[in-house]
Amino acid sequence: MAAIDTQRVLDVHHWTDRLFSFRTTRDPGFRFENGQFVMIGLPVDGRPLLRAYSMASANHEDTLEFFSIKVPDGPLTSRLAQIQEGDQILVGHKPTGTLVQDSLLPGKRLYLISTGTGVAPFVSIIKDPEVYDRFEAVVLVHGCRFVEDLAYGEQIVDNVLKDEILAEIIGDKLHYYPTVTREPYERKGRVTDLLRSGAVSGSFGLPPLDPDADRVMICGGPAMLADMVEMMKDMGFSEGSASRPGHYVIEKAFVER
Repeated sequence: MAAIDTQRVLDVHHWTDRLFSFRTTRDPGFRFENGQFVMIGLPVDGRPLLRAYSMASANHEDTLEFFSIKVPDGPLTSRLAQIQEGDQILVGHKPTGTLVQDSLLPGKRLYLISTGTGVAPFVSIIKDPEVYDRFEAVVLVHGCRFVEDLAYGEQIVDNVLKDEILAEIIGDKLHYYPTVTREPYERKGRVTDLLRSGAVSGSFGLPPLDPDADRVMICGGPAMLADMVEMMKDMGFSEGSASRPGHYVIEKAFVER
């Protein structure tokens, strides 16, 4: 456990019976890029039980935040769902991940496409002042099954837009598009269908997706990832990496946890 720190839980918020978020202390030496993930967990039977979790906090914040599903029989999430203020969790030393700006070519607009808890890395990115220097528009798309599942993302976007410092930097560049699939809502449908049809870009007066101008980050469930990659290829987008920046990147390390 030499590469793992112990951090204290500062607060826990249960958004639904399936979703919760929590904040912890942050080691002053812990550095990461917005959009990255790290291994976190709990000791179980004397050994660390760890899973990959994106930082939902920005790298300029002095605490760490995570957003998680609850799986009743999940080896880790069933235990994490029980944590309370003052408890301790394990946090690894080595953040990593593909959802970083350096893996993308320069462009005019950045689309952040997420389902479920896949919104977590994009929560950190929309808090990043540099992203608004680099792009003319940032579009956060968050697809969920039910309306109540959107609560975390809605609260974060509202807080960001009300932040005295960030609001001035962001101006009118941040666009938020929540959608659900399993009950009535003003925006309903699968994120891939809404993107392909132009419903997302059109709702903000933006042109259709174009590899010459748009960059895309993708994080969420396996079906959405597969459909998005197929759509990106059909539209002429190339996948990027740290060694070869491209038009889009996906997070392969995990899906809805």
